[in-house]
Amino acid sequence: MRHLRFSFDPISPYAYLAFERLPQVLEGLSYNVSYEPILLAGLLQHWGQKGPAEIVPKRDWTYRQVLWLGHKLQLPLQMPAAHPFNPLALLRLLLATAPAGGTPNRWASEQVLHHVWRGGADANDAERLSALTQRLAPQRDVSSAEVKDELKAATAAAAARGLFGVPTVEVDDKLFWGLDGLELLSAYLRGDPWFDGPEWASVSALPAAVQRKH
Repeated sequence: MRHLRFSFDPISPYAYLAFERLPQVLEGLSYNVSYEPILLAGLLQHWGQKGPAEIVPKRDWTYRQVLWLGHKLQLPLQMPAAHPFNPLALLRLLLATAPAGGTPNRWASEQVLHHVWRGGADANDAERLSALTQRLAPQRDVSSAEVKDELKAATAAAAARGLFGVPTVEVDDKLFWGLDGLELLSAYLRGDPWFDGPEWASVSALPAAVQRKH
């Protein structure tokens, strides 16, 4: 049985879509998955990037595309009342549903992702957050230093492993980023011989002819 780590931030519509698609993409394979909440903004800061929603034309395109993808994949998807939003409360709630050092289960992850991406409501509305918290019944204090530190540590560790965005699925020593990375992941797990060739590793040695000055 292969172990996969699915790293995500509920702020990402691609994380929601990939989460919903994952069981179908991996149908017939023997695997288990751990779900790791991390802060996308922390990854972006680590790598010196802007998020898609911080670039106005890209923001508009991203929202149009994910609405189309939801339609195409026949998955319910409505933009929340405001986006981007601060996902810290949701990330900490997810971590608090697990014991120290653990990760939330798929059901808890699903509840949080549905809270954001189904219904078009405010992800940080106090009444909705309260109801979600009651439903998830966290094992630990959501606002504790322990939970906050765990989220920081998980995000830093993810960046150290080379994660630059969400969702990312890790298996063996390989990272598969994004909704469109699921097809590549499925091929790898099903033994596609392409992965035995040089292409996967060779790109890391490709020289850059120019670097833009910031």
